[in-house]
Amino acid sequence: MTPPVATPAGRSAGAFARAAWAAIALPFVAIVMALVVGALIILVSELLVTGRPFQPTLPLTAYQALFVGAFGSFDGLVATFVNAAPLVLGGLSVAIGFKAGLFNIGAQGQFLMGALGSVMAGVAVATWPPFLAIPIAVAAGLLAGAIMGFIPGILKALSGAHEVVTTIMLNYIAVGVLAALVSGPLKVPRSPSPVTYDVGNAAYPIILGRDGHLGILVALAGVAIIWWLLYRTTWGFEIRTVGANPEAARYAGMHPRAVIAFTMTLCGMLAGLAGTGVLLGVSHSMTSSFGTTVGFDSIAVALLARSNPVGIIFAAILFGAMRAGAGLMQIQAQIPVELVDVVQATILLFLVASPVLRALFRLRGVQTELGSTDTITRTYGGEAVR
Repeated sequence: MTPPVATPAGRSAGAFARAAWAAIALPFVAIVMALVVGALIILVSELLVTGRPFQPTLPLTAYQALFVGAFGSFDGLVATFVNAAPLVLGGLSVAIGFKAGLFNIGAQGQFLMGALGSVMAGVAVATWPPFLAIPIAVAAGLLAGAIMGFIPGILKALSGAHEVVTTIMLNYIAVGVLAALVSGPLKVPRSPSPVTYDVGNAAYPIILGRDGHLGILVALAGVAIIWWLLYRTTWGFEIRTVGANPEAARYAGMHPRAVIAFTMTLCGMLAGLAGTGVLLGVSHSMTSSFGTTVGFDSIAVALLARSNPVGIIFAAILFGAMRAGAGLMQIQAQIPVELVDVVQATILLFLVASPVLRALFRLRGVQTELGSTDTITRTYGGEAVR
C-alpha cells in the first residue's frame, strides 16, 4: 500500500494544534492543579475542622455550584462579565509592562487613584448631561492613573530605580491619599461614615441585564487598542524590543528611557481605567476603605494569559466567574468564598513554578516562558537605563 501523504492543509492543521497546545498547556495544567489543591483543602477541612459527616463528593458539589453561579443563569453570566471587566484592563496594565521588561506591581495603587480621580470629577459634574459627564469622569480617572504610572516610569528611566520597589511604595501612598481625601474634603457632611457623594449622571449606563454596564465594552475596546498598539505600530515594536534587549534597542536607534516612561504611564492609564469602571459602573461613590483585589488579581491574569491581550479576556473571565459563583458555592456547599482566593493564588504559584510542572508532567515542546518571570529581578539594583 502507498503510505498516506500529508497535505499542506493537514500539516498546517497539525502545526496549529501543536502551537495551540504549546501555548495553553502550562496554564491549563496550572488551573487543574489549583482545583485539585482546592479540593484537597475542602476535604481536609471537612474531615478535621467542621465536625460534619465526611462527604467525599463535596468538592464536586462546590465546583458545580461555583460554575452554576457564574454561568447557569443570565444574571450570573452578567455578574461574571462585570467582575471580569476591571480584570481585563488591570491584566492589560500588567501585561504591557511585561512586554517592556517591567513588572508593574503598582496596578492596585493606579486602580485606586483612577477611581479617586473619576469620583472627584464625577461628583463635580453629576448634574451635567451624561454625554458630557461620563467622558469627563473617565478622563479624570485616566489622568490620575497615568500620573501614578508615570512616576515609577520616569524614576526607572532616569535613575534605574526598580519599578517593583517604587510601585509598592506608591500603592501605600494611594491608600493613604484616598483615605485622607474621602475622610476630609470629599466626605458628605454629617455622614456617619466617610463616603463621597454619588456621581449621578457620570455613572456608566446599564447595557446588559440589571448590572451589566458600559465598562464591559470599554474593557473589550481596551484589548483591541492594546493589541493594535503592540503588534501594528512602531511604538509597540519598540516596547517589545526594549523588553527583549534594551541595549540592542538603543543601538538600533530607539530610546529605552522614553519607551519605559511611556509604557509605565500607559500601564497606569489602563489600571486607572479599571478603577474608573468599578467606580462609575458599580459603586457610584467611594468610601475611605474603597478597594478590591483587582490590582493584585491582575498580575495572575496577565501571567495566566502569557501577556497576550486576547488571552487576557479568557483569563479575566475565569477569575470573574470564580468571584461571581462564590456566593452560590457558599450557600449550597457551605464552603467559604475565600476558597476562591486560595485557588487563584495557587494558580499563580503553579504558573511561577512552570519548569517544575513541565518536568513533572513531561510537557515536551511547550512554552515555559511566561514573558515576564525574568522582569522581577532583572534590573533590581541595576544602573540607569541609558
